[in-house]
Amino acid sequence: MSRPREKRETGKQDLFRSRLDQIINMKHELVRLAQAIDWPVLEERFGAVYSDGPGMPPLPTRLMAGLAILKHTFNLSDEVLCARWVENPYFQYLCGEEFFCHALPFDRSSMTRWRDRMGEERIVALLQESLSIAVKAGAMKPSDTRQVIVDTTVQPKNVMFPTDAKLIHRARERLVRLARKTGLNLRQTYVRVGKLALIKHQRYAHAKQFKRANKALRRLKTYLGRTIRDIGRQIAGDAGLDALFKWPLYQATTVLEQRQRQRGRKIYSLHAHEVECIGKGKAHMPYEFGVKVSVATTLKRSEGGQFALHAKALPGNPYDGHTLQSVIPDMEKTIGNEIGRILADAGYRGHNAPQSHKFRVFTTGQKRRVTPAIKRQMRRRSAVEPVIGHIKSEHRMGRNYLAGQQGDAVNAILAAAGYNFSLLLRWLKGFLSLLIALLQLRPKPVTA
Repeated sequence: MSRPREKRETGKQDLFRSRLDQIINMKHELVRLAQAIDWPVLEERFGAVYSDGPGMPPLPTRLMAGLAILKHTFNLSDEVLCARWVENPYFQYLCGEEFFCHALPFDRSSMTRWRDRMGEERIVALLQESLSIAVKAGAMKPSDTRQVIVDTTVQPKNVMFPTDAKLIHRARERLVRLARKTGLNLRQTYVRVGKLALIKHQRYAHAKQFKRANKALRRLKTYLGRTIRDIGRQIAGDAGLDALFKWPLYQATTVLEQRQRQRGRKIYSLHAHEVECIGKGKAHMPYEFGVKVSVATTLKRSEGGQFALHAKALPGNPYDGHTLQSVIPDMEKTIGNEIGRILADAGYRGHNAPQSHKFRVFTTGQKRRVTPAIKRQMRRRSAVEPVIGHIKSEHRMGRNYLAGQQGDAVNAILAAAGYNFSLLLRWLKGFLSLLIALLQLRPKPVTA
């Protein structure tokens, strides 16, 4: 695939089209943000994925990066973003358009393919660019990044709440659907009686009649087991069908055999098998289904707000303290300097931070090496909680709709970057209002 044809400001005029810089307010915060972003740097980072070769060139980097910024800054789905992009000239200006577009110059699925192609390693450039703009605009000092607060949260996946009955019923439905598609003639599909057994189980469980509910659950297991064995007999010796049914049969067998308190991996969703069950000790939500995410913010609140310095998905549900070994080097690579002090909650006790940072980590309740100054700073440790709350509720980390483990990693980074860009928009808008107020307060010359 060849390299993208990047957008450049040409200054051309068109008799039949309106230039965006003639119909919008050039002092708007989105315009100022578009002028502050270092697009050539992003083009260089994201363009490293492509190589010169035959084929249609991909969409411009500024267009795709601008769409990713707008999506997570304003908490929009891909479909809603495409609809608003056609209506909003400020969105189009941020994405590098010179003339107002009445139709989308891209397909919605292009955003999905671009995210998959960039991956976690290169998407971090958007988070780094948000921090760079914050320093250039005066919203944050470089020294603010030397002392950080680290915490973990759960990024829930867009899956239904898993129960044994639902998973077993869904696994049988998927096998039956695939068997019909491939032309297998099953002895019985259990479509009608399987649905009835699921309804009975849900009603009995709601009424706390657990003996009857367990009886309905055993019936669902029987239907799934018969379907698995029937398909296994019919595809025996056929390499093509065996390869086609290998993964669905593995999922169905695992769902059928897994138990309530078994150790090790379990399947909680058939279409998102990477989902994990994570308990954070919340009274209102004992268990969440998704992936653990590490979030870091500045210890001192900057002029422009409490910026997010780092976000990283941590598959495998690791112990919080054991995440520092990978999080600290990745964080220093993102912010570009060495961290002098790290504050964390009691969940990081017994951490395995790198040897160079072992005595720079302080946890809640720690007594040794805690000076009065550090004790005062520990009162700021909870400042990371509202940052996590805003990222989850307003910037699409509260429910992840991107597929796979890579989707978990990309969504966490983009949510943190969108949170930073929202703070920057507020800072640019407030800074411009302050500048206008100062100009209005300037004394006017007295005429003779």
